[in-house]
Amino acid sequence: MKILVTGGTGYIGSHTVVELQKKGYEVIIVDNLSNSSAEVVDNIARITGIKPLFEKIDLSLPEPAHDFFTRNSNLNAVIHFAAFKAVGESVAQPLKYYRNNLDSLLNLLSEMEIHGIRDMVFSSSCTVYGQPDKLPVTEQAPIMKAASPYGNTKQISEEIIVDVSKAHNLRAILLR
Repeated sequence: MKILVTGGTGYIGSHTVVELQKKGYEVIIVDNLSNSSAEVVDNIARITGIKPLFEKIDLSLPEPAHDFFTRNSNLNAVIHFAAFKAVGESVAQPLKYYRNNLDSLLNLLSEMEIHGIRDMVFSSSCTVYGQPDKLPVTEQAPIMKAASPYGNTKQISEEIIVDVSKAHNLRAILLR
């Protein structure tokens, strides 16, 4: 199986790539390196003995996303970690967060549909629960108004994925 890991040079993404490779999956990493370094790919190779394919791409732009999927139309699944994630920065620069986090998801979903890729794992966030009424927060907690633009992008992303799943037979897991 060939799996695309977006944000694969980030902390969670790189650890996921290591585990996937240990289990025998072929992994391609796409990352714009805004919160990480390409050196991570070499570190993954040192740990696993396998250097994953890596492309520096800004998935929030439709043309690079389309070009990537055209060249890699044999992907079996997508694990989507790529997103801006600083709550405070999202309050100060909301448009930056909406453009990056939502456009990259929309471009991914469009390309997945075009190329018949039906399986996705989406890295959401506990911020979708807003300011919860009680702690600890569990997945049974109600989703409340997001307290930041970052949290709102995760709420909106989840809604988009649910809608696309219903319309296009996308099998998705939303991780919080």
